[in-house]
Amino acid sequence: MTVDLRKDFVEYAKSLNNACADTNIQKALTRSVDAYRNTVAETMERFPHTPALAEEVRELKCQSMANLDKLLETAMASVERNKGKAFYAKDHQAALEIALGIIGTNKTIVKGKSMLGEELHLREYLEEKGNEVWETDLGEFILQLRKERPMHILSPSIHVPREQVAEVFSKFFNKEVPPDIAEEVKVVREFMREKYFTADIGISGANVVAADTGAMVIIENEGNVRLATGAPPVHIVIVGVEKLVPTFQDAMKVAEVTWRYAQYGIPGYVNIVSGPSKTGDIEKVTTYGAHGPKEFYVIFVDSGRSEMAKQEKFSEALNCLRCGGCMYECPVFQVTAGHFGHIYMGGIGTIWTAFVSGGMEKAAPMAYSCLRCGRCVERCPMSINVPAMVGELRKRSIYGE
Repeated sequence: MTVDLRKDFVEYAKSLNNACADTNIQKALTRSVDAYRNTVAETMERFPHTPALAEEVRELKCQSMANLDKLLETAMASVERNKGKAFYAKDHQAALEIALGIIGTNKTIVKGKSMLGEELHLREYLEEKGNEVWETDLGEFILQLRKERPMHILSPSIHVPREQVAEVFSKFFNKEVPPDIAEEVKVVREFMREKYFTADIGISGANVVAADTGAMVIIENEGNVRLATGAPPVHIVIVGVEKLVPTFQDAMKVAEVTWRYAQYGIPGYVNIVSGPSKTGDIEKVTTYGAHGPKEFYVIFVDSGRSEMAKQEKFSEALNCLRCGGCMYECPVFQVTAGHFGHIYMGGIGTIWTAFVSGGMEKAAPMAYSCLRCGRCVERCPMSINVPAMVGELRKRSIYGE
């Protein structure tokens, strides 16, 4: 069955054209691309073993995706063994209903940055159900106030220069906030501090999950995730099944490659969470609910991922580490930011859109935006052949499978 490209193409093309004419996007992206390239070059010089480690991780991810069902079963059992509660969500709606069942209504929620959260429209859903939800990542917070979606998977407000951030913050905080980045960070820190310690629920994603231990590895720099998941009495992790690897040692390798290609020699924080807080300080009796959360829940989300894993021509897209490096090299992204996307962005985002977040109707226009130049492949630590997959999507959009 073919896809009628006209349905979304006109609106999508208009969005791209508007983005190309937006001088703020050009200003912000020019600054960001230069900073990214310089920092990664310096990082690779300091840690020259990283490309070889990436090759090892590539093989590890391929093997993990080939054994997804077994890894999921092991991980869920590990979470339960650690006194957490594990759930499997077959699709978007199931994930949202499970989350709501845990949370209920009239709760205050602090949330870490999560592309899966964007895919699920999690914040909007929970707000509609009567909850107060705050994005704690600085970039996500900016976009929450601007009522916009992320324009980069790692740096969501990459398209917003400091001058516009100052305008948004001045209006929200009802005081003059200068276009000075340090001052902008300071005013959010002061506001968010109270939210962490009065919230009922903390929600996060995870960068990688070790099935053998049930350990969730969360990479961050701001410290917001550590506070959002450590201070409230309940911590909920919502994570895609593609983040599963067999062992804790495997997870550490994936994490190191991820942060190196994401621009960091070492991130500010690497959080490893496997269950509710606990103590054994009195008579060596393990008691749950110490200083951190008393309750810990993990929702493993499929929503098209297992189907992608079964398709030989697209399964390698699941190897994506979400480092975001490909986007800084993409000529189209450099002039349009996340307007070249539908939740997931760029060439790799086209594949993810087709399978998990919009279907071929949304993916087809993106497939014809991609230049298939291969610059993303050169940067990608997993060497994902995006041009080949985009070519296959174009073919399917016209001729069907």
